[in-house]
Amino acid sequence: MPKSPPEYVGFGMLTPVEIMVLEKLPRHNTGAIVTEVNEFVFDDAAIVACLLRQWDVSAGMIGTAVGDDSRGHALAKRLKDWGVQGKVRFTKEYKTPLEVNVSDRKGARTYFWQRTPQILSTLDTADLSLIRGAKVLYVDWYDGNHVLRAMDEANRLKVPVFVNLEHGHRYPDILKKYADRATFCQAVTDAAQLGGKRALIGTARKLLKSGIETAIITLAKGGCLVAHGEEIVRVFAPKVRAVDACGAGATFSAGFIHGYLKGWDLEKSARFATAAATLKVTRAGLQMFSTYEIQELAQTLKVEHWAFRNNRFEIIDRILDIPRQVAIQSQRAQRKLLRELKLRPKHESRSVEHHQVKAKRKTI
Repeated sequence: MPKSPPEYVGFGMLTPVEIMVLEKLPRHNTGAIVTEVNEFVFDDAAIVACLLRQWDVSAGMIGTAVGDDSRGHALAKRLKDWGVQGKVRFTKEYKTPLEVNVSDRKGARTYFWQRTPQILSTLDTADLSLIRGAKVLYVDWYDGNHVLRAMDEANRLKVPVFVNLEHGHRYPDILKKYADRATFCQAVTDAAQLGGKRALIGTARKLLKSGIETAIITLAKGGCLVAHGEEIVRVFAPKVRAVDACGAGATFSAGFIHGYLKGWDLEKSARFATAAATLKVTRAGLQMFSTYEIQELAQTLKVEHWAFRNNRFEIIDRILDIPRQVAIQSQRAQRKLLRELKLRPKHESRSVEHHQVKAKRKTI
């Protein structure tokens, strides 16, 4: 009996990855002790597929060809073991590429990858039939024009497209190219994800004006802002002690897509995605927390509801901007959950900052 079409289909680069965790990056021409090493399948489209499988969501992958070697066959076996649908293609034209990611205790990750035009060009001959019947297609902007064929096919089949644009919105021609084809767009404020509130607002305004149906801006430890039509949700991430930030953005994507496939509203999906990404950075590798554990944390997160009118943003509602005692109870619930998951929260003051609820809207 043939398998049902996967709900999620990823399209993009396929490569094995070695994730190394250390205390801090060494100085030039010196070394450092690696405290942990994990293996997984990258890039982001494949990460999302494997994470969704851990949450019992059907997923498929259309990827670049890998080398007809032991590394390539090991990658294909890992995808099969995860239950990721799709045929992995092998080639004798090149060896299977390898990505190396180094994560330090400050929450940063430094990556080294092999991404050649020859490898990416194999996307141009990939079979797209897996897209038919899917509920969402995921692509990454850094795979370049090679993803446009799959996006156009998804558009033809009326399959929503989720594009990870990262900082590509800085280039008007690139933004327009993807905005015209995408339903969901996930972006960051800048390449290093260091932008503050002004950068967040500027990025959100740019995406909304481009015509993107659902705009998502992630802020690393700052949480996210998600906008769909007139509904805008700002979710704040809790403070945790970071161990490995590698794959956090893809984990957010997987969390949001999971919520979309479940039919959740915007706030619940954004909460779940933020909580999933937060928990991911607390341990090395990409063995994911259960949906129950993620939901437990998601329910404790601070949320603001915004509006976008006349090219300006307004904060119209604060969730958890409530009396002091309730705020204290929320923090206690977060700390209890992190203890139960055997995670250490980042040290913070015991005092709770309380802002009184204002009926007046705040323009930002």
